[in-house]
Amino acid sequence: MKKILLSWNKLGLVKQIVIGLLVGVVLALTIPDIASPISILGTLFVGVLKAIAPVLVLFLVISSIAQHQKNKKTNMKSIIVLYLVGTFSAAVIAVMASFLFPVSLDLVDSPEGFVAPEGIVDVLQTILLSIVDNPIKAITEANFIGILAWAILFGIAFRRAGDSTKALLQDTSNVMLKVVEWIIRFAPVGILGLVFESISANGLGSLLTYGKLLALLLGCMFIVALVVNPLFVFSFTRKNPYPLVLTCLRESGITAFFTRSSAANIPVNLKLSEKLGLNKDTYSIAIPLGATINMAGAAVTITVLTLATVHSLDIQVNLLTALLLSFIATISACGASGVSGGSLLLIPLAASLFGIPSDIAMQVVGIGFIIGVVQDSAETALNSSTDVMFTAAAEAREKRLAGH
Repeated sequence: MKKILLSWNKLGLVKQIVIGLLVGVVLALTIPDIASPISILGTLFVGVLKAIAPVLVLFLVISSIAQHQKNKKTNMKSIIVLYLVGTFSAAVIAVMASFLFPVSLDLVDSPEGFVAPEGIVDVLQTILLSIVDNPIKAITEANFIGILAWAILFGIAFRRAGDSTKALLQDTSNVMLKVVEWIIRFAPVGILGLVFESISANGLGSLLTYGKLLALLLGCMFIVALVVNPLFVFSFTRKNPYPLVLTCLRESGITAFFTRSSAANIPVNLKLSEKLGLNKDTYSIAIPLGATINMAGAAVTITVLTLATVHSLDIQVNLLTALLLSFIATISACGASGVSGGSLLLIPLAASLFGIPSDIAMQVVGIGFIIGVVQDSAETALNSSTDVMFTAAAEAREKRLAGH
């Protein structure tokens, strides 16, 4: 048994995840009834990730801001600009692709239990209320906008604390990171359970039913990941962007694809940032921030599914309205819920721009959850890998301008 465990650990996490994925598919297709108890592994894995992620973000941001020294320079302005412009660019790409390859939907029954915003004023009000939410409530309900706001305030306040208090915050942050690393080690087992449950319940055909829509979503995300983002990186670094782009996709994107949580992927991104030799004072703040507001994948999802609804209802769209949709998708994506499928719940907001009733838009949300097994994974992989990529690009630009 010891030799088996040693051999298993030598494989590396990515290979272990692939093995777990394949085993889950085989079991779901061959002995779904006998192997049904293993689905609990996926439920437990996702539950643990959702439980630890809000606390992780809170302590990481508080500790990072509290430890930051006034004389140390960071590149946060450039990073935030990249986050926002990158998200808007992803929405524009999704608009263009949706007009070039229009998709019409066969609307299904609307899912129950979802409350969607009714307009841009409503979503802005929701975001503002989320910011001032009770910090304990924000943690328990995974309100990452509220968590981030309180963490920034607490972090600024703790900068006046003594060195022993700051050391305690740093130790607590390190403990949280270590706990998440332990959880991620169980990703292959959790993914085995998740894949088994999905395929045994819906079959492989569930992914093929909406293949055209899924192909459009994934195509947009690939263009953003392999064309648009490299252009941003090149404009900042003036070097071949693909070594950095492919490194981030390989070492961050693959893990995020299977965990489906940008927040839970923060430790992976922090370790990758350290490996790339980035400034800790910058990436320790930029990475948790990116997990909250850097949402290019979410912008693609909101835009593509909204325009698919528009095409299904034969609604005409002009250029100005398409640009407005991109802007709304950007704002909405930055305020997307931290849970899996959170971006889907903002589709009715974007759909309201075209006067589409909420009950019809919620039917599209239902379709989104059907293809969410792949869509949400790809969206998270794009979002999370870009956090490190843009942080590294901003730092490279500062070094280049300084003549280093």
